[in-house]
This record gives sequence, structure tokens and C-alpha cells, in this order.
Amino acid sequence: MCGIVGYVGKRQVVGVLLKGLKCLEYRGYDSAGVAFQQGDRIQIEKAEGRLQNVEKLLASQSLADLSLHCGI
Repeated sequence: MCGIVGYVGKRQVVGVLLKGLKCLEYRGYDSAGVAFQQGDRIQIEKAEGRLQNVEKLLASQSLADLSLHCGI
């Protein structure tokens, strides 16, 4: 089973996606990830384990602060 969150809009996408994934975290997934459009390419960031592993990955790459507006 999986859970999918997507967003297109004016708000910063990484924060919106992480908030949506947190709402699904109770399901006990063994991995999580996000994908978003950055320029003319799609960037995918994923990690095994809890959602906080993805959050750490995004923070270490300074991706959580980018002005991106489309992602899944």
C-alpha cells in the first residue's frame, strides 16, 4: 500500500509535501521521498525508514528553502 501527496501552487512545495507525508506516517511505511521540478528537470530525493530521514536529507542539501511550487 502507498500514500501519495502532490501539490501545485504558490506555496513552497517541499514544506507542503512534508506536511502531507506526516499525515500519512501513521501507516508505517518503510521509506518516503519527494520529487519536484527544478528548472527543466525532475529532482527525486528519497530515504529508507521514517520520514525524518527524508527531512534530514532535504535539510542537508538546503532543498527545504528553495522556492519550488510543483511536486509529488
